[in-house]
Amino acid sequence: MNSLKSQKHSKKTFFFIFFLFVTYFSFSQNADSLHSKINVHGGITVTNNGISVIPTFTLGKPATIFDLVVAKNRFSFEPQFRFAIEEAKPWSFIFWFRYKLIQSEKFKMGIGAHPSTVFSSTVGTINGVTKDLITVRRFYASELTPTYVISKKVSLGIYYLYARGLAEATKNTNFVALSGNLNNLKIAGDYYLKIAPQLYYLQMDEQDGYYVTSTFTLAKQNSPFTISSIMNKKIDSNIPSEDFVWNMSLMYSF
Repeated sequence: MNSLKSQKHSKKTFFFIFFLFVTYFSFSQNADSLHSKINVHGGITVTNNGISVIPTFTLGKPATIFDLVVAKNRFSFEPQFRFAIEEAKPWSFIFWFRYKLIQSEKFKMGIGAHPSTVFSSTVGTINGVTKDLITVRRFYASELTPTYVISKKVSLGIYYLYARGLAEATKNTNFVALSGNLNNLKIAGDYYLKIAPQLYYLQMDEQDGYYVTSTFTLAKQNSPFTISSIMNKKIDSNIPSEDFVWNMSLMYSF
């Protein structure tokens, strides 16, 4: 009974956020916005260990990630394409649609939704011939991202993500994180550091757990290259996952 209520609540949450996303975007357009410029930017990342949007899960292999952002006013389309380097095969494709709902000096809130596909390799037999096959899992997700800006270098926020699996073993995923951001921490000369710690709760149907993660990014002013590392540690969880995962990544932004 509790599981059924949780699934119904998760569905309502997903569609409520998606409804807000569509409604606010539809009514936010005005005569001036039709003449505003479109901003396009992105990046290419190479990492020794691909880590998912939910850092509990990893590819466990080197990966390359292509990010693209096409933004106009408060709306943006942000596709992300992830590939396993060793096999030269797709890992996952994510197609984010995001809207900046509130943009004040101290408080910001964004909403978003995406369809995604996750690929995995398996071995199957077709007409008596054994072949490597790629299976596809499909998901829909929505997010809510309220953030309070303390100063130019410090902000705190809550990140909520709900994902719904289509014809998957795991139907409902809830991810809630308390996040911090420390920006532009000068180290020496033109080099600066960004630290983004996160304490989060993850629920996948009947299983759940608590984790802590942090992203460290080293950058140089006016350089398109950055080096980053993600570290994720399990605190208490019954979700099958590694106790500790980490990676190192090199990113080129354009």
